[in-house]
Amino acid sequence: MTSVQLTVNGAAVELFVEPRTLLVDVLRDHLGLTGTHVGCAYGVCGACTVVVDGLPVRSCLMLAAQADGAQVKTVEGLADAGDMSALQEAFHNEHGLQCGFCTPGLLCSLTALQEGDDDVSETHLDDVIAGHLCRCTGYAGIRRASRVAFGFPTSPRETS
Repeated sequence: MTSVQLTVNGAAVELFVEPRTLLVDVLRDHLGLTGTHVGCAYGVCGACTVVVDGLPVRSCLMLAAQADGAQVKTVEGLADAGDMSALQEAFHNEHGLQCGFCTPGLLCSLTALQEGDDDVSETHLDDVIAGHLCRCTGYAGIRRASRVAFGFPTSPRETS
């Protein structure tokens, strides 16, 4: 067993896990943070994305031991005292979700972009969104919600 110390959504956590334990398994199975989803388990779909030390990370590809000492933010940590973040509000208001399976990973990736870069362009948003697979929405609502949250105008092609 390996000792892993993390700060998850602002709370200090110490766990003893097998060295091969993935970060996604620690979050879901040990800490009960089931908003982080396991989609493909190969790092392709993005559903398991969380923010580790300010960067978006596919938690299905990261060992928990690699995150030792890190600050981890999951979708559960995006809301502030029960109030949705501006990004979450935009996804809600602009219908940036349907089944919601990909939504936590998208929100975490976009949050990392929002918190880490003062000079975000619409191309940056498109690149982040392109790193996530969504089978339900056709991405129009996701693009629109992202642009609204980042203060960009929406275009007519994003209205459907």
